[in-house]
Amino acid sequence: MRILPGRVDVRKALNDPISLPSEQRWRSNTYALLARLLSAAPDTVLLTMLARLPPPLPDNPQPLPLAWRELSRAAGATTVTDAAEEFAILFIGMTRGELLPYGSFYQTGFLQEKPLADLRADLQTLGIQRQEQTPEPEDHIAALCEVMSLLIMEQHPRQAEFFQRHLIPWQKRFFADLQGCAAAKFYRTVARLGNAFMDLEAQYLSLPE
Repeated sequence: MRILPGRVDVRKALNDPISLPSEQRWRSNTYALLARLLSAAPDTVLLTMLARLPPPLPDNPQPLPLAWRELSRAAGATTVTDAAEEFAILFIGMTRGELLPYGSFYQTGFLQEKPLADLRADLQTLGIQRQEQTPEPEDHIAALCEVMSLLIMEQHPRQAEFFQRHLIPWQKRFFADLQGCAAAKFYRTVARLGNAFMDLEAQYLSLPE
């Protein structure tokens, strides 16, 4: 049984010399980065690392390279305090944040409904469980990104099935809502990256073996 840590150490993920083809490592690392940014506000080290990312394909006008550049610029212009305040408004709030980043909510309008039960059954089949002290249910967007990162690292044959069952039905609406939030400044660029990356994933995972 693999236990998800609940908060990805993206610095370790980006530097861990796992033996994966470069394309698969990039996919896994991108999921790990999204999981980290959507589970907690970035710290100084992460903001600095993002700000120093070399611009991928700087002359490429496609959505994903543009999203990476926007994220890097936003990280360089964001303080840890501002990012923490923004994260709190978006995801925590006094009683709840502006967004509820859960698959059950987006698919049924309620928390902890059938989509979460279906997800838990699939995670059990995959031999994955969350830490007991993790307060968030498994259908949090960050947890699902973390699962995808793990499945890619393991080169698991059920990546496409998991993505189609548990991310395709709602992730575009979530990232659109995040991008549209008035409080989202740095996180607007996170939403753009998430949306562009998930579009690419949908194409990649629909390819025949």
